[in-house]
Amino acid sequence: MESYLFPFDSLICMLLGISFTVWFTLLLVFIIVPAIFGVSFGIRRLYMKSLIKLFEWATLRMERGAKEKNQHLYKPYSNGIIAKEPVSLEQEIQEMRRGGAEPEFDMSDIFYFCRRGVESIVDDEVTKRFTAEELESWNLLTRSNYNFHHISTRLTALWGVGVLIRYGILLPLRVTLAFTGVGLLVVLTSVVGLFPNGRIKNYLSDKVHLMCYRICVRALTAIITYHDSENKPKNGGICVANHTSPIDVIILASDGCYAMVGQVHGGLMGVIQRAMVKACPHIWFERSEVKDRHLVAKRLSDHVADESKLPILIFPEGTCINNTSVMMFKKGSFEIGCKVYPVAIKYDPRFGDAFWNSSKFGMVNYLLHMMSSWAIVCSVWYLPPMSRMEGEDAVQFANRVKAAIARKGGLADLLWDGGLKRGKVKEVFKEEQQKLYSKVLVGSSEDRSRS
Repeated sequence: MESYLFPFDSLICMLLGISFTVWFTLLLVFIIVPAIFGVSFGIRRLYMKSLIKLFEWATLRMERGAKEKNQHLYKPYSNGIIAKEPVSLEQEIQEMRRGGAEPEFDMSDIFYFCRRGVESIVDDEVTKRFTAEELESWNLLTRSNYNFHHISTRLTALWGVGVLIRYGILLPLRVTLAFTGVGLLVVLTSVVGLFPNGRIKNYLSDKVHLMCYRICVRALTAIITYHDSENKPKNGGICVANHTSPIDVIILASDGCYAMVGQVHGGLMGVIQRAMVKACPHIWFERSEVKDRHLVAKRLSDHVADESKLPILIFPEGTCINNTSVMMFKKGSFEIGCKVYPVAIKYDPRFGDAFWNSSKFGMVNYLLHMMSSWAIVCSVWYLPPMSRMEGEDAVQFANRVKAAIARKGGLADLLWDGGLKRGKVKEVFKEEQQKLYSKVLVGSSEDRSRS
């Protein structure tokens, strides 16, 4: 009996060997080699165009099916639950005070603050920025649109085929590429670190980083369009960008080399950090040093003062926002006194949701979600360098840069601190409302004293 099994076992081994050989040959020829030389065969863009046609067909099919059954395809959609008009605090309070003399304090004033408080709880501008961006139509992924409530049988079958393609073909390929890119980054940067400091080491470091990040980009099937490349960050400056996802780093670093800034980690991330810093002067802080603003500012200033070092890449928001807005920039990176190179990043949510909700998903779960999406499609705009104007403080400079990024990327420009994602409202925001109300009271007293 065993003699009959040996040929069968040999056949299986031979087929597996041929399969792995073909797999890695395709991997090497179509992905790794193009990543080394920075070229593309256009396969990903063709894939993106095919997906667009598929989504358009699916939308037409859903609309036709809903029309035949006399059903509404989409539920009413609005950006906000509560309609708000831009009225000042003073105007609203004056409307609540019904005729007669205006006292310094009126009991009706309480209702204004109660109503605004309830509105903020129900439909605030901050919390909605930390949830996934909703789509106007279904993209055949598991996460559907809340506004959509009709799926035809044919589309359900198509979704099932999509699951098999994404998890059976794309996911294993992408995981293989991710391990390849990260493994090469650790090994090659460690090797480059053995070279003495100089032009050769810098050249090899740049090539290694670019190659490995491009492989990682292909691990996400990322289709990136870079605009205005003449404004790319240069040595001796700081690159600041809006922050949607941890992959923002890979998106930018696959088109240019940057010095990274971050906290020292353990585990696999720590291994990667220690390898990278051997080849290039990245800036890693110990946990105890992160809160020392003077130390952080000095390390950053020393780095940008040396024009032989790469530009620093910083995300001043300090947290991930859901690709719809830009929130308050921390002022630290704008106090250095060097050129700032703004960069706007905008993802196309039709192909996959790039937003990382760190309070809901861990890093591994998030990366699995990314690698099982159709693709990551985004646009990157390099804005002209900006410098601090005379008489402009760091906060004003940060707001000016933030406004430029929001305008270029088509994002909402919000003044709120992204730290509200996990922390409480700062006292300064409460004091601003108190000052506005006190002006109303003082104004009322002054008006009466004049009369």
